[in-house]
Amino acid sequence: MNRELLMLVEAISREKNVERDVVLGAVESALAQATKKLYQGEVDIRVSVDRDSGNYETFRRWLVVPDDAGLQNPDAEELLMDARERVPDVEVGEYIEEAIESVPIGRIGAMAAKQVILQKIRDAEREMLLNDFMSRGEKIFTGTVKRMDKGDIIVESGRVEGRLRRGEMIPKENLRSGDRVRAMIMEVDLTLRGAPIILSRSAPEFMIELFRNEVPEIEQGLLEIKSCARDPGSRAKIAVLSHDKRVDPIGTCVGVRGTRVNAVTNELAGERVDIVLWSEDPAQFVIGALAPANVSSIVVDEEKHAMDVVVDEENLAIAIGRGGQNVRLASDLTGWKINIMDAAESAQKQANETDTARKLFMEKLDVDEEIADILISEGFASLEEVAYVPLQEMLEIESFDEDTVNELRARAKDALLTMEIAREESVGEVSQDLRDLEGLTPELIAKLAENGVHTRDDLADLAIDELTDLTGQSAEDAKALIMKAREHWFAGQE
Repeated sequence: MNRELLMLVEAISREKNVERDVVLGAVESALAQATKKLYQGEVDIRVSVDRDSGNYETFRRWLVVPDDAGLQNPDAEELLMDARERVPDVEVGEYIEEAIESVPIGRIGAMAAKQVILQKIRDAEREMLLNDFMSRGEKIFTGTVKRMDKGDIIVESGRVEGRLRRGEMIPKENLRSGDRVRAMIMEVDLTLRGAPIILSRSAPEFMIELFRNEVPEIEQGLLEIKSCARDPGSRAKIAVLSHDKRVDPIGTCVGVRGTRVNAVTNELAGERVDIVLWSEDPAQFVIGALAPANVSSIVVDEEKHAMDVVVDEENLAIAIGRGGQNVRLASDLTGWKINIMDAAESAQKQANETDTARKLFMEKLDVDEEIADILISEGFASLEEVAYVPLQEMLEIESFDEDTVNELRARAKDALLTMEIAREESVGEVSQDLRDLEGLTPELIAKLAENGVHTRDDLADLAIDELTDLTGQSAEDAKALIMKAREHWFAGQE
């Protein structure tokens, strides 16, 4: 019988083009499953088939776990101290085994054994096909729409299948069975049955890869796509950089008579692409990203990682774009928060900031409006700047002599010290339940305390825009923090 088993293994191995060891492993699994049915509980069984004779042995085994961990499955686990009574040198994570009577092959349900073996072989074939496909290093999956699966599209390439989820399709794109389709390989999930390759047609990486295929200079290292932002099926922006002064990055990506960019656009259901010149200067990068709008002026706030961009009236609608599309894509492309405003709004904001700084200097430095305005006109906007900018810079202000400069710096340092003491006292009033809230850093706690937010309920009562004003967070982060603070309101309301 054992010899017949080996002959069967050889036959299946040749027929299915699967390694002999894989088939024998399937046999061992089938024997182990049959043996498990003879026991109560979740026992762990191992079967070992001799590769030469076909004889096999069966073992029941227990995983050795730390003494302080406890037994999660007593039928298949053993504490270290108990295990060492049987095997003195065993370690945690190893197995101890006990030989048990083997189930005769004749007693195994033939169909059950056959199904286990065939499933193992199918899994092995699938893994071999998948490994062969992935070894090619391809980033774009090209195949044919095979079927729909709960709203997802299953795409077949040879004998390998990919899954294009509904959320990763281009909106309004109607793909039907038999259509040829290309998509970006985002990940491989072997736990998914049938289609383990996860695809996307809406990811920015897909557009970058399409340009890489259309523009040889990218593959050659002469050009580089630094970033990409997409509104799938509608509009996109890519930022390009040339590593060779002789190569025009924008013209090269556009191609002769637009052939290269049109090839990408046609693949993406007519998605229009703006090609932007990348720059190390963030302000210059943002100006380019907002094209075709013309920018009048720009103010960079490094601390908030934001820019106020001023455009004239006729460029305002262009800069913002339909539904805010242009500024949103420019912000995603550059990584900067962009505030678009016209000249009047900019002047009003500047006036408000000037008024705030004037009141701060007059109150904290105990100076008159004239002195405060001189500081503002010289570019000072905070007490920290007055206190700690190099002395020589302040001495260069014509209206101030050395005594005035020293006095202003001393007053600024005293004011900062007083404010810090008050801040610490305010932080001391913050409740422990707010301090323990996940996502709150000491810096955020200090900002909240300064503005009278001392409890979790105080935070939960805030609107998103109120919190962003207080902390400078993004709206998304502020929303997440507020929702976290409100969780206790709904606890137990199932």
